[in-house]
Amino acid sequence: MQAAVNAGRIMAQSHSGVAVEVVQETGSTNADLLARAPALAAPLLLLAEHQTAGRGRAGRSWLSAPGHSLTFSLAWRLEGGLQRLTGLPLAVGTALAETLGRLGQPVKLKWPNDILKDGDKLAGILVETQGMPDGSTWAVIGIGLNLAMPDELEARIGRAVASMPWLARMDRDALMAALLDGLAGALDEFARHGFAAFSARWNLLHAYQGEPVVILDRGEVLHEGLAAGVDDAGRLLLDTAAGRVAIVAGDVSLRPKP
Repeated sequence: MQAAVNAGRIMAQSHSGVAVEVVQETGSTNADLLARAPALAAPLLLLAEHQTAGRGRAGRSWLSAPGHSLTFSLAWRLEGGLQRLTGLPLAVGTALAETLGRLGQPVKLKWPNDILKDGDKLAGILVETQGMPDGSTWAVIGIGLNLAMPDELEARIGRAVASMPWLARMDRDALMAALLDGLAGALDEFARHGFAAFSARWNLLHAYQGEPVVILDRGEVLHEGLAAGVDDAGRLLLDTAAGRVAIVAGDVSLRPKP
């Protein structure tokens, strides 16, 4: 197992200017930053060596093992209300995927907020928000990235999960600095141009482009058809027997059609 990450070394190798804090253990880095958001004056990245109550999308748990994953959250202030944040999770996914690609680890994107390697989930993204009295919004972007996957943890998760052994051997501080730089650059771009600046890039990384998929809501099939990418608002475009429909993320899930 590698040595613990070091906040000072991450900041020294990052070009973002974002402050970094590292804690040995916490319940949820997202919950911690949401609680601190009203007092924050600038972006902050909080990384935990171990999360005991990590959260995923739709209230699911995010399970991780100390030393085998990166679990962190980035608090970033954006002007305007929630409508200005449309497509933010997909923009974050694009930034992560592109950064991993630059590190020699090609991945794909699954709508709305998963990163896949060889068809299995490698990383998840959870964006939560805190509105401010001046009308701005703190976005707290939580990310869990599997580096190695112990057999016992995969058994607890109950399905095949991806990992990246090459990244697991990489210096953790350098890896975190690269991820932080990719995210900070993307968030600056998102603040200026919204998701429209990312939609074509997202579609190039789409795991199911042109393939038959189903859209589920609590296990029930809402739609099925051919996945046609996303539009400039981050909605999934689906070519169905009745024509093209645009699907908003909400709590629905995409699955490849059996």
